[in-house]
Amino acid sequence: MSTWTARYTRHIAEEEQQLYDHLLNIVQTEMPSQLVQRFRALFIDGVGYPDEETSAILDKIATSKAADQEFRFVLNRCCHILINRWQARPQFQSYIPTLVDLFESTPSRSGYELSRSRSVRRVRELVRDFTTTEQYLTLRRLAQVMGQTVDSGHLAGNEPLGMLIRRYPYLYDHCLLAEGSTYEQQQTIRQLRSRAQRQYEIDLSQFVTYQVRRSQLSRSNLPENATRVLQPVNNPTLLPDQELYTALKHFAGKSQGIYTYRDLAQCFLVHSSQTATFHGFKDDLYQYITSSVDTEYGSRQFNNQLYTQLKNTLPESNSQKMNDFLLVRTCSQLLNFLVVESLQKPNHFLFVDLISNIGPALTTGLLLKIVLICRKVKPHLEKRFSILFNHYEAFKREAVQWLVQAMEYLNLALSTNFSTLDLSFISQW
Repeated sequence: MSTWTARYTRHIAEEEQQLYDHLLNIVQTEMPSQLVQRFRALFIDGVGYPDEETSAILDKIATSKAADQEFRFVLNRCCHILINRWQARPQFQSYIPTLVDLFESTPSRSGYELSRSRSVRRVRELVRDFTTTEQYLTLRRLAQVMGQTVDSGHLAGNEPLGMLIRRYPYLYDHCLLAEGSTYEQQQTIRQLRSRAQRQYEIDLSQFVTYQVRRSQLSRSNLPENATRVLQPVNNPTLLPDQELYTALKHFAGKSQGIYTYRDLAQCFLVHSSQTATFHGFKDDLYQYITSSVDTEYGSRQFNNQLYTQLKNTLPESNSQKMNDFLLVRTCSQLLNFLVVESLQKPNHFLFVDLISNIGPALTTGLLLKIVLICRKVKPHLEKRFSILFNHYEAFKREAVQWLVQAMEYLNLALSTNFSTLDLSFISQW
């Protein structure tokens, strides 16, 4: 199991499996509108569910000694049994946010006059507690991805950053899965990510093709044809057209003299394979990274900070021959240093300082240089950005424009270097 999928393994009690089997059965035969009403009766109201045996099973789960710790995983899985089915059918996808919105509603029926009143109160209490968990947060984000009908690029600047999550497939693995995620849930998110990434690449390719064709017609003898013949294609990013053009040339073209980023990475790997020790590799890596940093900025403090970071990385292994373990550890710690260390230590002053001083293109280029020489740390880089996204999720978009810009640039850098997207014709724009 890959690192992004391995979340949590827990024992499933008999009652839990009975509840899951019941939902798996009815999701095959009933329409989403019916299932939403069933879900409300079972979990939100706690009363009026048409299957008494299932209500009794839920009562047992809710009143068990483990409920305080385990119920969030049970409820999360129940949600995903429905979601997994619906997300595969475009006509049903709009019911996903409808389902998640149920948790913001209040019970529509009293449960106090019933013989089950104690169990009903317990279910409602546990459902309220669920809305404070990581599992619920990831559900809300998933609802945002699946249910957004307004183009997030045209939302007002005072919308929260979280509204933009749909635009960044590289965040999905880390922002749409929580502890307790099952293999099926992980597969659902993987499919969503793949679909969103593919659509982004198609949209980007079509936009660049449109701009190239427009430029060609504008240079022709009949420039008015450019507006009459061509069907306009929208810019799929949040960057202005000219900035997008510059960024694409930077990441897909020969922006490093006569070399592309991939050329430089390949040259570095060939050269460093001849290096005798880990210490020598770190010296080479220092030169590889700083060659892209503005001399004035680097000489102030960045180069010294980078040198110290590398010097203090696994110093006990300095005399060892370079190996895959040392490469992965060095590159992952370097990404922590350049972007953000962890959710518990979200210090990212250096990252903001880099963007402010050398710009988002070169800053993203530094990160790209690292993942191109060690592709195994690409998920680690994506995790760094998910930490920043989590940290600023509730902030107004206009207040964290630097992060929006950084996420857009990373989208371009990864798409142009880790996919089959061919934008070699960008120079004709």
